Amino acid sequence: MRFTTRPELVGTFGMVASTHWLVAAAGMAVLEEGGNAFDAAAAAGLLLHVVEPHLNGLGGDTPIIGFDVASQKPWVLCGQGPAPEAATGAAFAALGLDVIPGTGHLAAVVPGSFGAWMSMIERHGTLPLERITRFAIEYARNGHPLIPDAVAAIESVTDLFADHWTSSAEVYLRSDQSIAAGARFRNPQLADTLERIVTEASQGGGTREAVIARARDVFYRGFVAERIDAFMRQPVRDVTGEDHTGLLTGDDLARWEPTWEAPVTIDFAGVTVAKTGAWGQGPVLLQQLAMLAHQDVGEAGSAQMVHTVAETAKLAFADREAYYGDPDFVDVPLHDLLSDSYARERAALVTSRASSELRPGSPGGRTPRLSPEIFREREYAGAGTGEPTLRSLGTVRGDTCHLDVVDRWGNVVAATPSGGWLQSSPVVPGLGFSLPTRAQMFWLEPDLPNSIAPRKRPRTTLSPGMLLRDGVPILAFGTPGGDQQDQWTVPFLLNLLVHKMNLQEAIDAATWHSTHMPSSFFPRSFSPLGLVAEGSLGPEVLNDLRERGHRLLEAEPWTLGRISAAGIRADGMLIAGANARGMQGYAAGR
Repeated sequence: MRFTTRPELVGTFGMVASTHWLVAAAGMAVLEEGGNAFDAAAAAGLLLHVVEPHLNGLGGDTPIIGFDVASQKPWVLCGQGPAPEAATGAAFAALGLDVIPGTGHLAAVVPGSFGAWMSMIERHGTLPLERITRFAIEYARNGHPLIPDAVAAIESVTDLFADHWTSSAEVYLRSDQSIAAGARFRNPQLADTLERIVTEASQGGGTREAVIARARDVFYRGFVAERIDAFMRQPVRDVTGEDHTGLLTGDDLARWEPTWEAPVTIDFAGVTVAKTGAWGQGPVLLQQLAMLAHQDVGEAGSAQMVHTVAETAKLAFADREAYYGDPDFVDVPLHDLLSDSYARERAALVTSRASSELRPGSPGGRTPRLSPEIFREREYAGAGTGEPTLRSLGTVRGDTCHLDVVDRWGNVVAATPSGGWLQSSPVVPGLGFSLPTRAQMFWLEPDLPNSIAPRKRPRTTLSPGMLLRDGVPILAFGTPGGDQQDQWTVPFLLNLLVHKMNLQEAIDAATWHSTHMPSSFFPRSFSPLGLVAEGSLGPEVLNDLRERGHRLLEAEPWTLGRISAAGIRADGMLIAGANARGMQGYAAGR
């Protein structure tokens, strides 16, 4: 058995794994007081919005994959809000823009997280609303320890807050609290917002479900939506260096509801792998696994494995760029993209040398179309940041959160909250949270799968996952990381399913990712042949990769990815694991 940073947790009652220790503890507390996995996931997710405001927020986005024992079916709940009704290419062209700014009002879409949590517990939860929200309210009101990366994010935009985003300064630059790692940080505005939602939703009584439905109405059609609408009419500074009003309106919020969908799946190594649809990048993981089934992946951590996985990722992500978009607007050829014949055809393109080409395929005989903007270099020195996932030398700065829950009844949840980053969007005055800037992921060029259109979902990178065997869930998993989310999970799954590591061993194993694909985030950079790999792979492996033609960037050990997972073993025992990378993720269970 390999040395691991912590044990693989094994128990019988319940498991919660997350990217923050307080969140894992809160989720477990909900299970202990009789809640199910859906109650625990919602309470944990709302708390994530409080304790990691640089990575996600109450006004952000959250896709969820779940399995409920009552229906015996997996499902996807889309908490990714769409573009505003006024969001057209012409609207941005009128402002002289050829790319959507990564910060400020113009990138705002409908915030989907709160609606997703409420819809999930309305349908599948058991506890009343006040017990789901109490941890988020408590930590927002009484304070939580600031993590170092949150401090770094606040410090990076201090001047912006003071000079332009004054509503953010009211929350993050208060004179009565210190901005330092480990210091107690309070957000009373956010606590007030959540308390008011619960109070207004509870008025009139009724069933648990009725109260939760009213909470969603309060957010999307009540005082929250009204304040968002008013704020969008006020110009704010963005990354262009200019002030712009927004396109999002209260009507956009009022017309939106989260959607329930079937997951997209393939079979691999004896299990079924489930992901979101092509409105997210989830199917790129499935494409990679389908291709890797026809290749020699080599030994765990070998140069052969790293090279094969990286070259396969290039092919899948090229297809993402050429074909993925909101299926309500775009005919995405998923059946052809995930077919075994197409996987064999694409796998045959992988050679012993690193490819310098961006090579989308022709599924079903289609002709791929890429935006020429992919290859354009841009530099901006404006306000804030979009979704920063990497510092120099490839170490993780963070961009998103993740949580996994399994309960004693067999319900399983994986969720990847993100968006509403404090460094990307100003705080809505009086509400204590920021809005999602996910519209930056659209292209303004028309007739591309991911071109902007009114009420269209941006092709998000958020990508929770689930493994099932014979229709029964065995693992919920995921990681923060933007475009890297469906790269870091590939070696994790290969180590788990092919190389037979246990859960914690697979999480701890050295990892890597390619940068040879267009970034999903402003300013849409593209780094051909780039490969970022943890130095813990060893000098022999890294030198081999250089010789194969990769432009290697050696990252410090323990810096790439923050995978967590929770599931059910074949013998019925519950398991969980969390990541030591970032020094804040934890799993809890018994």
